[in-house]
Amino acid sequence: MTLQILAPVTGAVLALADVDDPVFAGELVGPGLAVDPSLGGTCDVIAPVDGTVAKLHAHAFVIETADGRGLLVHLGINTVQLGGEGFTLHVSEGDAVAAGQVLVTWDPAAVQAGGRSPVCPVVALDAAPGALTRRAKPGDSVTAGEPFLEWS
Repeated sequence: MTLQILAPVTGAVLALADVDDPVFAGELVGPGLAVDPSLGGTCDVIAPVDGTVAKLHAHAFVIETADGRGLLVHLGINTVQLGGEGFTLHVSEGDAVAAGQVLVTWDPAAVQAGGRSPVCPVVALDAAPGALTRRAKPGDSVTAGEPFLEWS
C-alpha cells in the first residue's frame, strides 16, 4: 500500500543531503526530504499522515501509521537545545491524528535569529532507500498539506 505524505510546513524543498546535520544528511534514520520553512512569523505544523503520535517533543514528533510505519518530522536543527521554548504543542503522545491536523505552532524566524537552522527534515523511519517517491523536488516550493512524498 502506498502512503501519501503531505508537506508538514510551507517553504522551499531541500534534499536531505543538504541538511546541516550528519544524521539527516546521511539518511542514517531513513530517507526523506526537508523543507526550509517560510519565515513570516509563527506557523502551524500539520500531520503529514493519519496515525498515532508515537513520540512527541516540542521540536520533533513521530507519527505511526495504522500499518506500523513511522514518520519523523524534526522542526529545525539543534532545536532540542531550546528546551521547548517557542513551540506550542496542540496534541499529546498517544493521540490519534488526521493528515492536515495542526500538531505544533512555532516561529522558524525566531529559531533562525537564535543561530539555529529552521530546516525541517521529514524522514521515513527505517525505510529502504528506494521506498520513497519524491512528489516535490529540491528547489520546489510547497504549501503545508500538499503532496510531498509517497512511501510504497
